[in-house]
Amino acid sequence: MEVIPVNELPESMSGGLKKMAVSLNNSNAQVSYALHCGQHTVNANELIGRTLTITYAGAIHCLHCNRKTRKSFSQGYCYPCFQSLAQCDSCIVSPEKCHYHMGTCRDPAWGDDFCMNDHIVYLANSSAPKIGITRATQIPTRWVDQGAAQALPILKTSSRRIAGLVEVIYKPHISDRTQWQRMLKATPEDIDLHQLALELQAKVALEIKTIQNEFGTDCMTDLVSNDTKSTRIHYPVNSHPVKVKSVNLDKTPVFTGELTGIKGQYLIFGDQVLNVRKFGGYHVDISISNS
Repeated sequence: MEVIPVNELPESMSGGLKKMAVSLNNSNAQVSYALHCGQHTVNANELIGRTLTITYAGAIHCLHCNRKTRKSFSQGYCYPCFQSLAQCDSCIVSPEKCHYHMGTCRDPAWGDDFCMNDHIVYLANSSAPKIGITRATQIPTRWVDQGAAQALPILKTSSRRIAGLVEVIYKPHISDRTQWQRMLKATPEDIDLHQLALELQAKVALEIKTIQNEFGTDCMTDLVSNDTKSTRIHYPVNSHPVKVKSVNLDKTPVFTGELTGIKGQYLIFGDQVLNVRKFGGYHVDISISNS
């Protein structure tokens, strides 16, 4: 979908929200955002400094089947889709529990495309150092969605399940969570992710060997010894929140504020933030004016 400059938009746009699309400029490490609302896709960076009024119309439509639903599940799905789609299964949150190999995947074709392919285990610095995994094709999108200021691939695995098993053995030594409020409040100080990766690698060497014994030595590729470079990421933020308060469209269906920045999947309005991904499928009207 074509991204429309702000000056070509009507005064307001209506429709269902979707996760913001992101791109990273390799020359200056700056993130560009595209905000989806119905049939409109706008350059969200150009909205910074403008006042937005977001009005929730009271309707939610499933991101998969477009069925109207009273409640959103798993960030934008109706309950039947939440119960039946492979992308809503519990193994998406806990990839080490992938059951594709047992023949019980909800949608094996989907599993072939999204799980049975190369995945990256990475270190990221967002609120603090963390471990994470993502499909190889989702780099750097996954890092941007988490608000990471730095990220470093450390392993490539042949499937999502193996990446999940690797993540599990790292978790006693490093968190797998982003403290989203802390992430939004400031840009973290730089850390040497390569050195951290070497230190962690030494701690999990025996467990890594166990996984290789089960799945074969070619099930993963060490990227740390290849001296893979870390990626730096800069976000379009004029000012960070001091005290973070979430905007909940269910409780506050009409919200007005000046957009002061974008980070992760959050629109920042001073100390108030809206998680766009959380409200996927919500039908809203967005009006735009100069502050």
